[in-house]
Formats: sequence, structure tokens, C-alpha cells
Amino acid sequence: MTRLDQQIAFLMEADKLKQVTRANTLLDQSRQENTAEHSWHVAIWAVLHGHDIDPAADIGRVIAMLLIHDLVEIEVGDHPIHLVTDWDAVAKAEDAAAERIFRLLPEDQAGVFLGLWREFEAAETPDARLAKIIDTTQPIFQVLRAEPWDPSHVAIVRENLSTGRARNLARRWPEAAETAKALLAGQPTPDNRLARTLDFLSDIDRLKSVDRATLISGGARRENSAEHSWHLALMALVLATDAKVSAAEVVRMMLVHDIVEVDAGDNPIFASYDPADMAMQELAAADRLFGLLPAPLNADLRAVWDRFEANATAEARFAKSLDRFQPPLMNLNTGGGSWVEYNVTFDMVAERVGAKIASGAPWLWAWIEPQVEGFFRERASRT
Repeated sequence: MTRLDQQIAFLMEADKLKQVTRANTLLDQSRQENTAEHSWHVAIWAVLHGHDIDPAADIGRVIAMLLIHDLVEIEVGDHPIHLVTDWDAVAKAEDAAAERIFRLLPEDQAGVFLGLWREFEAAETPDARLAKIIDTTQPIFQVLRAEPWDPSHVAIVRENLSTGRARNLARRWPEAAETAKALLAGQPTPDNRLARTLDFLSDIDRLKSVDRATLISGGARRENSAEHSWHLALMALVLATDAKVSAAEVVRMMLVHDIVEVDAGDNPIFASYDPADMAMQELAAADRLFGLLPAPLNADLRAVWDRFEANATAEARFAKSLDRFQPPLMNLNTGGGSWVEYNVTFDMVAERVGAKIASGAPWLWAWIEPQVEGFFRERASRT
């Protein structure tokens, strides 16, 4: 296997995280959240609040930890904190799962990613402790900002804050503790930086309900834009170094690039739509959504989205290439996926997708083009 073969094998294995269900629900209570969506959401929390908790933290490393921290649940599953569990047995199983999953990567990356995962688990470094705080805190507000409240989930939050993993939150992140306390008491939230971002963090939860044309691996259902964004951020983490671009910048672009779909929806590349109208809708969505954030976070995060859209830097071009590369990768693993649904030809893929992949990552198009062509050739032979 080539280096890229190994990297793609890891990334497709990681796609299975979209099928792991958590105890938490979406804020609208329509269904349970999956672990890929959760990993995307906590990464956004780190972007916004990492330096509030620890000004000296390496936020890029913290985000990387949060993108990979739950990959072991592909094998071990999610373990709700309120259930009686043999945590030593879970830890042993998770370490074995981490060995298998990260060893799919090339040797140099396998060691780095496995080390990063174990650093998170040990929680002995400042960056790992920060990642743990965010991973502990976000589910609390996933419960407290839900409408309507689930009484059983609220009871778990109360216990968690008093005697559970979040019992030291008042010391580790006082703003989070006082905001949670106010919500639990039915009182107005305090005027702190976290409370001023909750409308944004809650609104983007709706991205988990924006369906795309692409299917998840195995073809069980359509992928949503939140888990898609997580998958692309993970791709950036794995592939950006070989592209000689800033992985941290590309990861942030991937985390926020589809946030506007909360308002504007997803427009499949092979569907019929008005690009000018879509652009106007997305600009209006960016104005509203990023405008929910206080300064300077609103301008900072909007600038990341604007740089992606402008496509003027090496990082943006690579990010755009990843955004075009992932759907054909998924289609090849789901019997054609959206290509079949939209009656797509190889020439259409080459024109609308291949050229854009090649613009920022020509080696990715060189890797996948023969497979795409082979798929359409084999499909034509059956008709």
C-alpha cells in the first residue's frame, strides 16, 4: 500500500464513527446525537473558548485531540457517564482499539496520532486537561439548551456537576459553572463570554440535521453537514502536512465551512440550482450566524469562513480540494451513492469535481480518478 492508501484506509475506517450513537440528543430532541457530530461540536467549542480556559494552550493540538478522542468508540461504543461501568475494562478495550485504528496510518503518523490520543486519555498535560474540560462541559449545555428539557438528562447533569466528572468545573472553568448553575435555576445567564456564545453554539446544532446527497459508509443513510465537517477536519489533520500547508488553518476552515447551511441548506453539486442565488443566501447566513458571536470572536471566525470562500491561499485551495475529494470517496464506498441518484457520468465528475480537486491537491485527483473512471466503466458494462 502507498502512503496515501494507508491514510485513506484510516479515514474510511473513521467514517464509521458516524454510526455510533451517544446518550445526548440534538437540541431539538429529534434524535440521539452521534459521536462524529459530537466531535465536530466540541472542536468548535475549542476554537471559541480554548484560550478562555487556558491562555497558554496550543489550540491546534487541543482541536486535534478532540477530533480523534472518540475514534475508539468505533469498536468499543459510547459509555454514558451515569451507568454503572467497569471503567478499567473500558480503558483497556479502548487502548486496544486505538492501537488497531491508528496503526492503519503510515508508521510516522500512527505514532503521532496514537501518542496524541493517549495524551488526551492520561490528561496530564495542560493541552489534554483543556480538551477534557471542553469534552466534559459541552454535553452539559447540550442538555441545558435543549427544548424541551429531558428531566432524566437534567438529573444526570445535576449529579455530574455535584459529584461526577464536572464536580471541579467551578475551579477549572468558572464561567461555565456559573452559566450552568443559572440555567439549572431558571435564572438569566450571567454576562460572561461563554454565555454570549451560547446562542451561536446552540444554533449551529441544527447543522446536524442538514442532510447531504452523499451517503455514509455502508449506505445506511445520508450524511449530514456536521459529521461531514468533522470528517473533512480529520482529513485535513491527516493529509495537510504532506500538502505542505498549515494543518491548523485548514482544520479550522473545514470546521466552519458549512455552518451557513444551517440557514441556506446544502446544494448537491450535481443538482440544479442557481449559484448566484445560493451565494447570496450563504452570505446572508454568514452575516446572521457569525453575528451571533461577541467581538472579536465574530470577526475572527467569519474571517476563517471568508478565507475559505475566497480560495486565494494555498490552505483555502487545499481545503476546497478536500471538500470535493470526500464525496467521490464516499460514493465509491456506497455503490455510487449520489452519482446514481443524479444520473452522473464520468465526464461530469471530471469537470465539476476533478478539476477542483486537482487545483489544490493534484495528487488526490491522480489517486482517485482511475477508481472513479473504473466505477463508471464497470457500470456502463452492465447496461
